Order: sequence, then C-alpha cells, then structure tokens
Amino acid sequence: MQATAKFWDGIAQKYAKSPIGDMEAYEYTLGRTRSYLKDTDVALELGCGTGSTAIKLADAVTEMVASDVSGGMLEVARDRVAEAGARNIRLVQATPDTAPEGPFDVVLAHNLLHLLDDTETSISAVAKRLKPGGLFISKTPCLNENMKSLKFRVLKRAIPLLQFFGKAPFVRFFSISELETMITNAGFDIIESGNFPVDPSSRYLVARKL
Repeated sequence: MQATAKFWDGIAQKYAKSPIGDMEAYEYTLGRTRSYLKDTDVALELGCGTGSTAIKLADAVTEMVASDVSGGMLEVARDRVAEAGARNIRLVQATPDTAPEGPFDVVLAHNLLHLLDDTETSISAVAKRLKPGGLFISKTPCLNENMKSLKFRVLKRAIPLLQFFGKAPFVRFFSISELETMITNAGFDIIESGNFPVDPSSRYLVARKL
C-alpha cells in the first residue's frame, strides 16, 4: 500500500490539473448519486482523490468523510475544500480497510475498485461500515469487457509496460459480471446499474446493504 500511496503522491499535482475524460458521463452519474442522498446522511467517500466529487456532493449530506490513501492527493483536496468553503467535509488518509468505521448511511467509491489488489476484502470493509439498508454507490471501469475504441485497446495492452516503468498504478481487470458478483457476495442488493460511458465500460452501481 505504501507503493500505491507513493505513486499517487507523485502525480497528485498533474492529476489535479487533468480534465475529466467524459464530462457528460461524470455529470450524469453525479446527478444519479445526488438523487439518493438525504440532508441527514453521513457519507464516506473512498478514494476521494483531489476532492472534486466530495465538494460537489457535500451540500446534499450533513457530513462527508472523504478518504484517500495518498497524502499528496489530500493536500490538493484540502486546498480545494477550503476554497469551496465546504465546512462539512472531513479529510482522512486511509485505505478502504482502515477508513473510519461509521456506521455510515452511504459509502461512495468512484473509479477506485479496479485499483485495489484485494477488491473483495475492500467491498466487505464497505459493508461493515454501512448501516443496515445503507447504500454503496460505485463507478468502476470494467476493463475485461470488449472495447471498441482503438485508443483504449492500445492503452490496455500498454498498462503492464507502463507499470514496469512506474508510470501506471496497479490495475485489476474484471468484467461487469465479476464486479457485480463481488458486490452481491458481500451482502448487497443491486438496485441500479448502467454503463457511463459505454466504451470503455464504466459500471455505475447502486447497492443496498441487506
């Protein structure tokens, strides 16, 4: 995990300046997520990065605990939170397994699950941090699905080489069915799903803890 933190620390400033790849898909799923939030909710975001999503959703909940493994990412997030005046965001350096225990009404994990070397254990950690009936809302690139885009097919093949030179993080390749099985096996009922964008498939899931 130290190697993972070091990688993201090293690119935090560059990452903060990078535009969102598919703004239409991002805004759509942000809106869908907002529709599930209540102003009485206490939410936990895993893999908050530089804090963009936490800031955009903070006004929809009573408290947002935003966590990330990277101290460098959180430094950027801290400045952004202060600039936005989002007083109900608490930033925490943690992995999914060491994040605050809650219990929370909602746990968010956007573009994170494919970057974890033990996704199953992390999803189980999410379940332990949710109240009964609480929601787990995630969005995950499923890189074992067929890709039509030549750009992304080439990038997928290049990932091992990029990792060798320290230019890419750990990435787990799984299909939509594998991802959904992991989530249901952890004690969740999937109540909404969709691909945003469709290519490469980025699976948006809303799951309720049974």
